[in-house]
Amino acid sequence: MSTSLRDQLLKAGLVNEKQSQDAERQQRQQRRERQQLPKGKRDVASEAELAAQQAQLAKSARDRELSRRQQDEADKKARRAQIEQLVEQNRLPRPQTDELYNFVVDGNKVGRIPADSSVRERLGRGEIAIVRCGDRYEFVPAATAVRIRERDPQAVVVFAAATDAAPPADDGYSNFVVPDDLMW
Repeated sequence: MSTSLRDQLLKAGLVNEKQSQDAERQQRQQRRERQQLPKGKRDVASEAELAAQQAQLAKSARDRELSRRQQDEADKKARRAQIEQLVEQNRLPRPQTDELYNFVVDGNKVGRIPADSSVRERLGRGEIAIVRCGDRYEFVPAATAVRIRERDPQAVVVFAAATDAAPPADDGYSNFVVPDDLMW
């Protein structure tokens, strides 16, 4: 009691009667064209059709991959634009000082940015962060740094997340005071 694929598609509502008849008409026409070919060329024609189908499948796979890459690039470009916009809107003014704050960039390079003692303290407390925007570095508030980190974790260069935890009680160095004017 199996029904044909045509009947199943009609019942499911995926095709209508006209589409079904058009498909049958095309199949009959293709069969007639194959029968009109000499016997040796029928095999060649079916092999050529098979090769054409395989080439079409390969081309569509390449097109999908290219489209996916282009979409990835467009997404990356959009995220960079969002980061630049966030930095431009929320950057903090650089202090006018000769003191420089040194930080590690990409694991092996040292970056520098002008920073006075108040900026250093705020960096240490996690109130502000240093982010990379293109080829420059800027100070931004912590909330903005979190939003930038969501878009690109490598864009946030220095960010000490604020912690409210007290130092452990068994800390052997708790009796030693670190001088306020200590700079690295």
